Amino acid sequence: MTDAQIHPTAIVESGARLGAGVRIGPFSMVGANVTLGDNVELVSHAVVTGRTTIGAGTRIFPFASIGHQPQDLKYHGEESRIEIGERCTIRESVTINPGTEGGGMLTKIGNDCLLMACSHVAHDCQVGNNVILANYVGIAGHSIIGDYVGFGGMCAVRQFVRIGSYAFIGAHSMIDADVIPYGLAVGNRAHLRLNLVGLKRRGFGPEAINSLRAAYREIFLGDGTLRARVEQAALTHKGEPLVENVVSFIEASKGRQLCLPLNAQDDS
Repeated sequence: MTDAQIHPTAIVESGARLGAGVRIGPFSMVGANVTLGDNVELVSHAVVTGRTTIGAGTRIFPFASIGHQPQDLKYHGEESRIEIGERCTIRESVTINPGTEGGGMLTKIGNDCLLMACSHVAHDCQVGNNVILANYVGIAGHSIIGDYVGFGGMCAVRQFVRIGSYAFIGAHSMIDADVIPYGLAVGNRAHLRLNLVGLKRRGFGPEAINSLRAAYREIFLGDGTLRARVEQAALTHKGEPLVENVVSFIEASKGRQLCLPLNAQDDS
């Protein structure tokens, strides 16, 4: 920590591990069991405590609170952790809580994520890479968020929900069921569409998107049980990666509730 820049008003407890080029701004606080990677910056008035690791190049803005005990009445002081990846941006008043004994002891956020002001990631969540949480998004405990998922403002995600990679959650939505990869969920409670705009922005080609659209119609709007439709789509679209990802996601649900289109029923 010889080249760390620490403002005179900041508090860095003995035992904290600071990488090269770390900057800790005015009135910030770093706990004894915190590790800050190279070039991490706490702009000002930020608190990082608990058993927390922050990856290189991440910036944390004023009044963010990372590592304080989770908002879970079952928590009883266990030595759980937070891991935040590299090059993340954590804006004003964001809160991130560590894991619990009942959920794996770890809350994890991947690389290159943007958590906008006042968003919240609860205990035991697993958030992938390149995820964007807009203002006031709340992710409840034990939820799993895939890579490249985007959230509009003021969304809420119920505990234990899974959201597949490249999905998008529209503003003001309440998510209380799993959202398939590449899905677009909107509403209170949310209903499902395909995230076609997001797929095009991420560089997926017309052939892959058209196959996914066909499989989507077969799975959610066809005849027969959901299980039978998923099995048929797996056969019809064998070797098509986007469809295989959706099929694998649904098969892993093991009876969990899925977010569905407005005119579909879960008749599995």
